[in-house]
Amino acid sequence: MKKILLGLVAVAVLAAGGYFGLDFYAQRRVTRDVEAAFEQVRAAGAKASHGKIAFDTRSRTLTISDIAAESGTQSPVSVKIASLTMTGLGQPDAGRISADNIAFNDVEIGVTGGPTATTASLTYKAPRITVKDYSGPAGLPQLPASSSIFELYRFAFTQLASINASSVTAPTLTGTMIFGAAAHAGDGAGGEFAYSGVAIENMKNGKIGTNKIDKVAFTINSQAAGKALKTTGDVANMVATDIDVGAMAAIFDPAKANDDRDYRVQGHVSVGPYTFTTAPGLNMRIDGMTIDDVRINPAKMQLPALLAMVPPPGSPPPSPAQARELLEKVAGIYSGAGIGNAELHGLSVETPKGPLKLASMRFNFEHGKIGELAVEGLDGNAQNGPFKVGRFALKSLDVASLMRLSAQFAAQKPSPEQALALLPMIEGVEVKGVTSPYKATGKPVNIDVLSLDWGQFVGSIPSKLRLVAKMAAPLDATDPRQQALVAAGIDRMAVDADVGAAWTETSRAFALEPVKLDMAGLLNASAKITLGNVPREAFSTSAAESLGAAAQIEAGAIELTVHDLGVIDLAIAQYARTQNVSRDEARNAVLSSIKAQGEAMSGGSADVTALVTAISQFIETPGQTLVIKLTPRAKAPALQLMQLLKTDPPSALAQFRIEASTGL
Repeated sequence: MKKILLGLVAVAVLAAGGYFGLDFYAQRRVTRDVEAAFEQVRAAGAKASHGKIAFDTRSRTLTISDIAAESGTQSPVSVKIASLTMTGLGQPDAGRISADNIAFNDVEIGVTGGPTATTASLTYKAPRITVKDYSGPAGLPQLPASSSIFELYRFAFTQLASINASSVTAPTLTGTMIFGAAAHAGDGAGGEFAYSGVAIENMKNGKIGTNKIDKVAFTINSQAAGKALKTTGDVANMVATDIDVGAMAAIFDPAKANDDRDYRVQGHVSVGPYTFTTAPGLNMRIDGMTIDDVRINPAKMQLPALLAMVPPPGSPPPSPAQARELLEKVAGIYSGAGIGNAELHGLSVETPKGPLKLASMRFNFEHGKIGELAVEGLDGNAQNGPFKVGRFALKSLDVASLMRLSAQFAAQKPSPEQALALLPMIEGVEVKGVTSPYKATGKPVNIDVLSLDWGQFVGSIPSKLRLVAKMAAPLDATDPRQQALVAAGIDRMAVDADVGAAWTETSRAFALEPVKLDMAGLLNASAKITLGNVPREAFSTSAAESLGAAAQIEAGAIELTVHDLGVIDLAIAQYARTQNVSRDEARNAVLSSIKAQGEAMSGGSADVTALVTAISQFIETPGQTLVIKLTPRAKAPALQLMQLLKTDPPSALAQFRIEASTGL
């Protein structure tokens, strides 16, 4: 029995010794590996130190205290961590390590700028950062040799793409900044900001499922015109989903300069509300912002190439050739970006001149071109009173081409022909629901709709055009051109117009259709004008080429319909006042004049006589509708007919078959 007990004691002693020996070996090995990692950082030119290292084999927990590091770059970056604890350490394969939980306590990251930098210093502090279900490279990555900000971004994104984790959280994160000389913000200018509820979830294979920040609050102190300026604000509910970190790294990687594919870097982003206050006098709030489906093209968005062209502070202004090349690069950046949809809603601004509100603004962006930029529900104050805009929209805007054209115009002022090249970059403008004060009358100008579209370009000249306008405005009794209408008791004019024009290349036909005009209380008119044999060269920006082509254009059919809603009586009344006669006498005088002119022009033509008769009946009886149709009897050059109309009207009219009639 005694021997058995002694044997058990011996086994226990040996087991305990083995365990503590294993623990001691593991401790030594972990310490050696940590020291090697820090030495690798120091070998790259940085400073790195640490305090006590402890490793528990049972829970596989590594603890390192008092970590401090500082880069050897011109603008040094420093990192301090009071303690780093990694629990549940493992090594799934030779190249990677894993941990059930990683905790960083009392983290401080600082960046110091140079004497001419915009930011003299920037410091972040986080009491605790926690990482769960971590998996990453087993060794430290080779730090970039360059201190370029873009190279550092590429390095950071590349390393982030190699890390997997179920979550990364920081309950609070604070920061302070001091502006440098380049910011021109005044001595002691700077700011403070605080993040709360920072959480990154589902990091795997270079993608992030969700990135959330509950709130960001900031305060910035600066100077403007020698006066202290304090700006405060906060942003809440920042959420981004479906983030591709690897794709983000591609735009900083010179090796991807020929990768002409589109990468989706972000699925959905939402932010809001956002408040912003500048003392004194400006308060702004945005209820929310969203961005969907963000894409990039690495071949077109090579930021390092752009940075290499930007002159350093203090350099002389770039030459015209350098400015053009820089703008071309910027245009390429725009061409390489895409946004499925972006929207801002619920903007309100309080200013000393009164409030400004905007219901929404939205746009989409594809390869340097905005599909539509729409602003809706704008309310504000103008000099003479409040105004409203229901909707304003640019139907298309080619930003990249605009930048490239600006590069061409950088050296000299564009000629009118060159300026026409701007037209294809905007396909149309639309304005709806506008109410604005008219001078200081207290009466409004109303625009129900004003829409202008153009397209089907021949070079830089549109061969298709459509204008729709419906608006009303008060009349000005002090304007001599409007006094006749005011005297007739009309104090407001409403206009409804629809004008379209289109050229068809296959048939070489040009049609001005529709042409509709409704002036409330005065008249309603419509027309259709056609031209034949219109060559492509008629749309040339060269005046000589355009005039030469115009000689080939042939006159086509013309149709005109006018319905009198009061314009005839108004014209007769005005004529009666100027001649100091009665209205009946004025009407008879006008009819006599028309009859005399008709007899002089008719030359015995029955068509002209019928036209004069129809016009006389239209003027004689209020409320009539006059219909006139002119059809060419044979092919005739339009320019010659226009000249003949000035010198010999009867001969010009004889070229057409004329149909004229009236009816209620």
